[in-house]
Amino acid sequence: MQKNGSKKLLSFILCMALIVAMAFFTTGCNDNAGKDVGSGTGTSQTEAGVLGTGDTEFTLTVVDKEGGETQFEIHTDKETVGDALTELGFIEGEESEYGLYVKTVNGITADYDTDGVYWAFYINDEYASSGVDSTTITSGESYSFKVE
Repeated sequence: MQKNGSKKLLSFILCMALIVAMAFFTTGCNDNAGKDVGSGTGTSQTEAGVLGTGDTEFTLTVVDKEGGETQFEIHTDKETVGDALTELGFIEGEESEYGLYVKTVNGITADYDTDGVYWAFYINDEYASSGVDSTTITSGESYSFKVE
């Protein structure tokens, strides 16, 4: 009788050890390396790195449909934000009478005609009054695209 009880205890201890080991393993394998989780906003921010070459540089933030932010440092010799990003293949869209209608940013497509959302262009966190293709790169300003 005592042997049967010790087997159950040993089995229970091994089971608990396995559960603890699995918890440590899954915690260690999460996907948050290099990400800074926002302060309770529900968004995460990722530093994606430096793109392009050139003497002029600016910061570009991309906010996807889920609210995840990715920040880029863009280097270029182009005059406008649109030319710099188009040269890198970072944005794609259609030409219209109002300029470039951006549909794809960093490989993420937002098309109002199919999804009901679009890429909004911001300068210093304010909705831009000019299109990306006519916005001259200005030192010290930051630019962003947000799905809205």
